[in-house]
Amino acid sequence: MNSLSLQVYINFDGNCREAVEYYSKVFKTDKPEIMTFGDAPEDPGFSLPEESKNLVMHTQLIISGDIVMFSDTFPGMPLVKGNNISLTVVTDDMDEITEAFNQLKAEGKVEMDLQETFWSKYYGSVVDKYGITWQFSMYEH
Repeated sequence: MNSLSLQVYINFDGNCREAVEYYSKVFKTDKPEIMTFGDAPEDPGFSLPEESKNLVMHTQLIISGDIVMFSDTFPGMPLVKGNNISLTVVTDDMDEITEAFNQLKAEGKVEMDLQETFWSKYYGSVVDKYGITWQFSMYEH
């Protein structure tokens, strides 16, 4: 079996940058590298509002040896406090991702089908039958 890790992903409603900079000071981490929604390749089918371009699309901190990931919610998507944390499975095994994703989606709801993205070779997101959001991301060595 390949190495698996489970990571926490926390979403914010527009104040992610402030929160991550705060956590970085609290936990004495390296300065976070922040990717904004404005950094993403343009999608001709979706016009990103100007005020959303500076929102955090992704960043992470290493806290006590573990990666904790953060983002603002996608422009126009509501944030429900309490539902703003998801679990992210990160592995280099595409078959492992596919098998787990397919089992969870059988009685769950797919948020984003497994696919290659500009940030991951193989990525997908699904809410399971218990309401837990699972993200799957493949990394390459």
